Order: sequence, then C-alpha cells, then structure tokens
Amino acid sequence: MAKIDVFNQEAKAVKSIELSDAVFGIEPNQQAMYDAILVYQAGLRQGTHATLTRAEVSGTGKKPFRQKGTGRARQGSTRATQWRHGGIAFGPQPRKYDFKLNRKVRQLALRSALSEKLQESSLTVLENLSFDEIKTKKAVALMNAFGFDRKTLFVAEADEDFDNAYVSMRNIPNALVVTVSSLNVYDIVNADKVVFTEKAAEKAGEVFA
Repeated sequence: MAKIDVFNQEAKAVKSIELSDAVFGIEPNQQAMYDAILVYQAGLRQGTHATLTRAEVSGTGKKPFRQKGTGRARQGSTRATQWRHGGIAFGPQPRKYDFKLNRKVRQLALRSALSEKLQESSLTVLENLSFDEIKTKKAVALMNAFGFDRKTLFVAEADEDFDNAYVSMRNIPNALVVTVSSLNVYDIVNADKVVFTEKAAEKAGEVFA
C-alpha cells in the first residue's frame, strides 16, 4: 500500500492514508490507455457529415451532347463526378465512429492512468471539497494554495457535499469536477494535476480494483 498525505483546503497536511496498490500502484499499460482515449474521442464524433452522390445532386438526366463527332470526350450526364456541380465520388456519409473496449481493458486503462499520475507526483488527496457557499473566489484560493495553475481534475464521491465547489469551479477554465463513477482515462491523462477527496480515493480503490 502506498502512503500519501491528505491535505486540507489551505494546503496543509493533516494526516496520511494508504492507497490501493491494485489501482494506484501498477505498471502503467500505455496501449490500454491509448485505446481508452481513442474510444472516448471517437465517441465524441457526431458522424453527421454527408456529401451528395451523383444520384442526389440536382440536374437533368439528359445526355449533354451527342456521343460522336464533337471532338470532345463522351459524356452521359452533367451529374457525373467530373462535372462542376456534379456528385461527389466516395465522399463521407453519416456513420458512427464509436466502438467498444473490453471491460477488463477499460479497468486496466483507468488503473494505469491513476498509477502514472501517482508516479509523476501529480496526484493529491484533499480532505473534502465542501464549500459553505458558491464562490468562485474560494475555488481560486484553493487552487492557488496548492499552486494549481494548469489543468486540474477534481474527483469527489457522489454522496459527498461538493455541489457548491462544483458550481464555484464552473467559471474556472482549467478546473473540472467529476465523480468517481464518471471518471475516464481521457480526463485523467489530459489533466496536469488530479485531486481526489479522501472518500473518492477510497472508493476508487474499491471499484477499480
């Protein structure tokens, strides 16, 4: 079990806890993380792009000029792909880009991403994310106390009182608050710092093991 300090919101260490080695102490699997990020980004694509084929563009079906005797190449339709305003050959059509990843690979990718953050000393544990009021200034003060000036991912447990903190951080472009159940590899890897509440760290050690 890896030991890590737990800080209060003033960035003072108040105690230590043990993190699950099965979740935070494995050798990161780069391929699993790559695949998980690919799945996440593919799922964001709308796939609504479309071009008109020669059957769909407007135009006559009449042969534009006679077959022989003009000195020009033979043509059967002005809707053919080589004509201006003609159809598009092999253009994109609506499709789904998402694909599935095995559950074991998804779990391995999450554990790998969390372990990598811990190894890089980019993972911090907070006592809680409880704010007594909705105040962006309070959220900024919290981040300044720790020196978090780049992308920071805050992870809380769903039954914790973090609603005020969530709303307070919505106006901060480099802060994101998620729950353990909605945690994904892309958000972890994309963040420069990952901050777990004490409860969230314990929960992650249980559900991702």
